[in-house]
Amino acid sequence: MADPAPIDPTAASPLNPTAASPLNPTAASLLGFLHHGPQSGWDLTVTAQECIGGFWSVTRSQVYRELAGLARAGLVRELPTEARDRKPYDLTDAGRDAFARWIAELPGPEVIRHPLLLFLSFGDHVPSARLTEAIEQHRTAHRENLARYRASVELVTDPYAAATLDFGISYEEMVLAWLDRLPW
Repeated sequence: MADPAPIDPTAASPLNPTAASPLNPTAASLLGFLHHGPQSGWDLTVTAQECIGGFWSVTRSQVYRELAGLARAGLVRELPTEARDRKPYDLTDAGRDAFARWIAELPGPEVIRHPLLLFLSFGDHVPSARLTEAIEQHRTAHRENLARYRASVELVTDPYAAATLDFGISYEEMVLAWLDRLPW
């Protein structure tokens, strides 16, 4: 009788339900944050806003939805509820493995979703005063982001976070220079 085929630990099975379905980036980021220890959905939302909110949109509802899916898949486990009804989640070994598989893949190309660019692309339908208002609103927001990022430079010691922060500063400077060149 022939030897059975070797078991593929990355193949989907009842014991490994997530292997065939790769993590989405938001779920993977939550697993990444949980490497630092258990956190509640609220804590993860705050962490995501602080760490990746400048370049990756994560809403509170997304965090809770992803946590529920990660728990069903056995990648995180719920811990006993703490004060203020906060339910912490802890990373499981399967979650560490899933994150390791996700982080081993090269990232795909970025997709620009910039509301002002969409608005400007239809600028011939927008009254001049409204166009100016939109541009000024964005200019203010980008100045505030730049000031916040610059104020954080001295606080960041992790070289990977520093590289991300440097990108944020460069991005805000570029957007502000572009806004200054607009004719409106």
